[in-house]
Amino acid sequence: MRHTWRWFGEHDVVALEEIEQAGAHGIVTALHQIENGEVWSVDEIKIRQQQITSRKTGEKTTLSWDVVESLPVSEAIKKQDADWKTHIENYKTSLENLAACGLETVCYNFMPILDWTRTDLKWQLPNGATCMRFDYIDFAAFDIFILERKAASSSYSKEINEEARERFSDMSQAQQKQLAKNIVAGLPGANQNLSMQAIKELLETYSNIDEARLRNNQYDFLEQVSPCAEKLGMRLCCHPDDPPFSLLGLPRIMSNEHDYDSLMKAVDSPANGITLCSGSLGAAIDNDLPGMMQRLGDRVHFIHLRNVALEKQETPGSFHESNHLDGNTDMVALIDAILDEEHKRKEAGRKDWCIPMRPDHGQDILDDLNRKSQPGYPAVGRLKGLAELRGVELALSSKRTLA
Repeated sequence: MRHTWRWFGEHDVVALEEIEQAGAHGIVTALHQIENGEVWSVDEIKIRQQQITSRKTGEKTTLSWDVVESLPVSEAIKKQDADWKTHIENYKTSLENLAACGLETVCYNFMPILDWTRTDLKWQLPNGATCMRFDYIDFAAFDIFILERKAASSSYSKEINEEARERFSDMSQAQQKQLAKNIVAGLPGANQNLSMQAIKELLETYSNIDEARLRNNQYDFLEQVSPCAEKLGMRLCCHPDDPPFSLLGLPRIMSNEHDYDSLMKAVDSPANGITLCSGSLGAAIDNDLPGMMQRLGDRVHFIHLRNVALEKQETPGSFHESNHLDGNTDMVALIDAILDEEHKRKEAGRKDWCIPMRPDHGQDILDDLNRKSQPGYPAVGRLKGLAELRGVELALSSKRTLA
């Protein structure tokens, strides 16, 4: 695997020198300053590449920009409204500009409104470390009693409604405000300033879009952009829903193996591929990550390795970010399946045989506890995760060599 690291640009509290010291070789990043639907120019792309290869001292880093995460799909494209056709043409132009700068792998998602959702961004573990957590009861309390979404209570069972009511009644105003702030953090570009009314208005724009329609819109998007990506020698890879179940009444279409299998068959192009995120998919009890890698590995272009601990064996339900080698996913079996796929590709002469992987998320430990890093992206916690994953990879690779 090609070991990469997500970096949020010049304002990221994790410096490029630290990323090198952690053992990563490639950078995963994006042009976060550009509005969704707008063109990424060659000049802007080259500026980011220059930043990645330059230390603060002026010396060259050993890093390169390996994966774009994400080239966002605008809400207009997802809904097929407003300027969606212009946005698709802009998307293709951005792909052309990225290819001109040597970039080949582009991660995106098709989640309506939300990029990810957690109810606690710094949940304390027994050892003093902190991590991100999703509490299903807290989320239901937010949805029903803080956001007051229309018909929200019908999205939950009678038991969940009762638990949510009790949980909400025990919350102080400060706790309610913090919960809302944590959940809004997963809204792209929200900057934690959106009012509850503004969120309800955003949700209303999806009132007539169900799973079938959203799925068809994604297929339409890929039917238009995949030929461009294939011609350019690029690989598009769709990230799964996070978490992989419906929230706020919004449709979810990338939550399990069936969803991905259907997507690959609907647009059968080598440019149409998968970002296999073991953390997002692992939050659903029935998702078999090693099996998915075995069966769909031919189209896996990018891998996020992280783990979550399900607090009850149910979906939907509460979970928190666990250590990379613990949790709901058998990480050793998954890495073994990844190495099998890489071997097949190498034997077949595929130039993309070495699949980029990044240690996704991580617990805040040691010096992380004194930093204000991007939620889920600590320095030491990810370093620990990368070291563990590299150890498993080396052990399995050595076993293959001896065999």
